[in-house]
Amino acid sequence: MRECQVYSELLPHDTPWEEIEKRRPKGIILSGGPSSVYDENAPRCDERVFSSGLPILGICYGLQLMTHELGGKVEPFQKKEFGQAQVTVDDAASPLFQGLPNQLQVWMSHGDSVASPPPGFRPLAHSSNAPLAAIGNGHMVAIQFHPEVVHTPQGTQLLRNFLSAYCGCSGAWTAGSIAREAIERVREQVGKGRVLCALSGGVDSSVVAVLLNEAIGDQLVCVFVDNGLLRKGEAQQVVDTFGKHLKLNLVHVDATDRFLGRLAGVEDPEEKRKAIGDEFIRVFMREVDSPRVGTVEFLAQGTLYPDVIESTSHDTTAAHKIKTHHNVGGLPKDMPFKLVEPLRYLFKDEVREVGLQLGLPEEMVWRQPFPGPGLAVRVIGEVTRERLDTLREADAIVQEEITAAGLYRELWQSFAVLTPLRSVGVMGDARTYANVVAIRAVTSQDAMTADWARIPHDVLGRMATRIVNEVPGVNRVVYDITSKPPGTIEWE
Repeated sequence: MRECQVYSELLPHDTPWEEIEKRRPKGIILSGGPSSVYDENAPRCDERVFSSGLPILGICYGLQLMTHELGGKVEPFQKKEFGQAQVTVDDAASPLFQGLPNQLQVWMSHGDSVASPPPGFRPLAHSSNAPLAAIGNGHMVAIQFHPEVVHTPQGTQLLRNFLSAYCGCSGAWTAGSIAREAIERVREQVGKGRVLCALSGGVDSSVVAVLLNEAIGDQLVCVFVDNGLLRKGEAQQVVDTFGKHLKLNLVHVDATDRFLGRLAGVEDPEEKRKAIGDEFIRVFMREVDSPRVGTVEFLAQGTLYPDVIESTSHDTTAAHKIKTHHNVGGLPKDMPFKLVEPLRYLFKDEVREVGLQLGLPEEMVWRQPFPGPGLAVRVIGEVTRERLDTLREADAIVQEEITAAGLYRELWQSFAVLTPLRSVGVMGDARTYANVVAIRAVTSQDAMTADWARIPHDVLGRMATRIVNEVPGVNRVVYDITSKPPGTIEWE
């Protein structure tokens, strides 16, 4: 919706109708989800949603819920359908498909399907595995596929059709308006209080820092914590960029020993994330007592909506927890700060637009995402100084070769992973038994779905050759060709 420059809000499925009605919506979308309508605790919505007369679009589970609640029939799918599919439009007069071709490439991800539509609904489209890939009855329409992901190339146009033809919306919500609204919300929340901004140097926290500086100026202090889990040369780069060039009030804390101490002996990825999130807060709490930071009431961080979704916070009660993000599920319960999260309901592409609107340089705005827990979730298994050093050198080679090949902006993320595996090799006519490094590169638009990148073989070859030759203790390199889903972008 937002890519169509129409403001939208994300609400839990069980939001009472009175709360929805307060927002005076022009339309409602029932999203996809992992449940079956026949599950014991399957997500439901207030039944008044369907009797409101408002335009409704059901997507995947939303289609199945609409069908089930309005008297149609949903059945377990004999052959589950995940990935690319082709949909044929059966009703070319439907406003939902105006301006679109008769054959659509789409992304499917479902285990149940509609066997018969509710009374008054008619078929609008089908696929080879889903005879009712789209249905409608006038103001209510529903589709089995996902138009919101980049892998449905014409999905945005379909959503735009729903917005205009069904809801009567026009696109006037822009990056400039997002920035202005966020600045006003921060000023309203913070008042005259002081804010500590957790600055990592990544896109999200950088945008937060500049936005807060615009909103509250001298009330802001940025704290950059070097946790020992950063990429090669990254700590100095952050200090130079934000302290020297952007002139922000920046405090640099080297907490490497503290973080590595917390991670000693920890192998489970969830425990890693929670330990890192907790330790960040502990460092901030210590710094608040120091003269260079002083008293602060608020903690600002670059939480995005995908972080919230994957961590299953109170805002997303129906989502399955995929992994805890250190800045959402990893925060300690005794944290003394009030959170300021101006990007909490934005996706990465929106954050980049806001960053450009605020005047951040393109090379900073278009940096590839880097996980908050840093290299800790790219060192599979226990995190040690030695293993971190190995990974840093391998990852630096990946970054250099991707950049030299002109692929950096084309990829969502590209990085190295140090696996817990060792393999036999031959180097200098001698047997070796050394580490295996994996290279991961994906394309995506919002990190909710991703496809593995088809990197030219000669580029992969150069990376592998350099890593084996230049990084001590590595004798094998592999390339990960798993999409999301079923995998996640990070290995942990």
